[in-house]
Amino acid sequence: MATAPTYLERLSRELGKPETEIMDMAHEAGLRQLWREHVLGRYLQGEISRAQAIEHVGIDWVDFAECQHAAMTEDLAWAKRQ
Repeated sequence: MATAPTYLERLSRELGKPETEIMDMAHEAGLRQLWREHVLGRYLQGEISRAQAIEHVGIDWVDFAECQHAAMTEDLAWAKRQ
């Protein structure tokens, strides 16, 4: 399994960008992902409305989260019946 430095070196080489720029991109991508997870979690817990969640992360992510949540709920219901 590759390590973080291996990924960094390979991305730097393949994208033709300095490692510092790759690190900046990774930091930004990570923050965006954390924000999405935070907003979607708040939405699924009923803390914010669907419209607010869509405003913050977009309808595609809200639809995806709803589908995933429905699937998980179905799985849990199935497991309880077993």
